[in-house]
Amino acid sequence: MNAAPPPPSIAIIGAGPAGLFAAEILSARGCKVQVFDRMPSVGRKLLMAGRSGLNLTHSEPLDCFLSRYGKAQDWLEPAIRAFSPSALTEWAEGLGQACFSGSSGRVFPTAMKASPLLRAWLRRLAEQGVQIHTRHRFVGWDGATLRFDTADGQTSVRADATVLTMGGASWSRLGSDGRWADFMTDETAPFAPANCGFLPDWAADFAARHEGSVLHSVGLTFGTRQTRGDLTLTSRGLEGSALYALSADLRESILNEGRAVLTLDLRPTLSVDDVLKRLLAQRERESQSNRLRKALSLDAPSRDLLKSATPKDVTPLQLAQTIKALPLPLIGMDALDRAISTAGGIRQDAVDERFMLKSRPGVFVAGEMLDWEAPTGGYLLQGCFSTAYAAANGVLGWLESSNSAIA
Repeated sequence: MNAAPPPPSIAIIGAGPAGLFAAEILSARGCKVQVFDRMPSVGRKLLMAGRSGLNLTHSEPLDCFLSRYGKAQDWLEPAIRAFSPSALTEWAEGLGQACFSGSSGRVFPTAMKASPLLRAWLRRLAEQGVQIHTRHRFVGWDGATLRFDTADGQTSVRADATVLTMGGASWSRLGSDGRWADFMTDETAPFAPANCGFLPDWAADFAARHEGSVLHSVGLTFGTRQTRGDLTLTSRGLEGSALYALSADLRESILNEGRAVLTLDLRPTLSVDDVLKRLLAQRERESQSNRLRKALSLDAPSRDLLKSATPKDVTPLQLAQTIKALPLPLIGMDALDRAISTAGGIRQDAVDERFMLKSRPGVFVAGEMLDWEAPTGGYLLQGCFSTAYAAANGVLGWLESSNSAIA
């Protein structure tokens, strides 16, 4: 009687959400899975994201959800439809992490933090036989062999299939430094910051005076796109989810034209006429700063922005119009390593529909390594899980077509 063939061996490089999810899917199908990561522990960026509440996904209608991926929508749509936001929520709840949808539509675990979910997840992976090797930096291939640098020197691993999930090029201290692109230049688009802060063209002392202040619930317009939310003033410039949602278009304008003029609506719930009436109700002898404070409760940063954007003899109507449409030139982006996520990475034309590298059969790619971007709000994690789902199933299909035995 012939012995059963050994299970396929899978190497997964990168122990973030995409890598761990691919490991879960493949080990559940009987594959022998090893996960390698250069850091001393796994899921570091996931844990950091969970410090302010782990935003898993978003509950808005799927067609609207898919539009958040911009130019990459057509590429990622099959993967996201195959493993949808509702599927991700069900998966988390299957780990004992009840979820809820906030008033904004964002979906969170009830515990809010990532650590309970990660602990339950790692227990499941251990039960499925997944082996995790930390402090292993992937440094490329020697033929079909994977090479790693470790504290004990270089080591090599052979596998029937490989899934690369090494992240983008931001937050390098948490594990994703983008150095893998050095030996994958033919498949890679240059990295660029996404969901990042921007550098306004304002007076040198403005940031020093107002660092840490928040412009609450302002409207933002760039081109035909509009968002609304809080903007935080930092020592470097501006940050906030409403700004991040415009980051791709703002970045493109700055790179192509050297600047991007963002328009702020400091009182989006009021019309120009409403603002004007409130201004005119104030005593004429009041200073502009006092009128703005009393009539519209505008804070010091908003008042300073208006002062720099209007002439001394500004009329009440001009002032009202500027409050509703204050131009704010942006001249740069924050550093790549400070960005929440990155654009660039493995190009769409470098992989097939299964997310397998065309140049390396049996090597699949998922997560933030791929050249896509999305705003914060659950879209980033969803993209990582969905592409990992697609890549893992791509591995299974490729192994089957290669006549490898799968339990």
